[in-house]
Amino acid sequence: MNSISSKSQSIASPIEDAQTPLFSTFYKVYINHTDAGGIVYHANHLVFFENCRRDWFSTLDLNGYFLQTSEGHVQHFVVSQVELYYKKPILLDERIKVSIDSIDLKPASIIFYQSIYRHHSKNPTTDDSIAADELLSRAKIIVACVQNQITPHTVSTIDSTSNDAIAPINPMRPVRLPEALRLTLQQALTTHNESDRKSAIR
Repeated sequence: MNSISSKSQSIASPIEDAQTPLFSTFYKVYINHTDAGGIVYHANHLVFFENCRRDWFSTLDLNGYFLQTSEGHVQHFVVSQVELYYKKPILLDERIKVSIDSIDLKPASIIFYQSIYRHHSKNPTTDDSIAADELLSRAKIIVACVQNQITPHTVSTIDSTSNDAIAPINPMRPVRLPEALRLTLQQALTTHNESDRKSAIR
């Protein structure tokens, strides 16, 4: 069962102090993201987080929606748990930076540590640090890898006139992360960590 919590405990990324996030991108806040007061709906924080995850997968040449196995099975990801900490509101027409701070690879799931920041452009006439990005929300999101159990063929074989038609059918089951996906994400982690180490030495 999916669950969501707004508690701030346990949300911090295990590499929160890293110099750079694993991935970040910018989004413009439009009117459809907000309520009548021009504040982004709380649920739309999750939309920005998901868009960021999908965009990261795209940069890695991964299909962020469906994965096809060699046997023809369809696998995909579902959010199984969310811990979300709302710190400050996101406002209409803002340009926000959404980041994947780090991930944990598990046998059948991925844990994403993500953040949303209000982006401030640096003032070229000053040398101070007032341009630092401002944290708006932070989340720990667990996505599980599942495999579809029901296919069009399965549905067509059910006799809708019999009592069997109301028998419960589990539409999906948890499966291990595909090895190719795991290797791609592990390589992205390794490349990022090496880049951080080189930056720290400079």
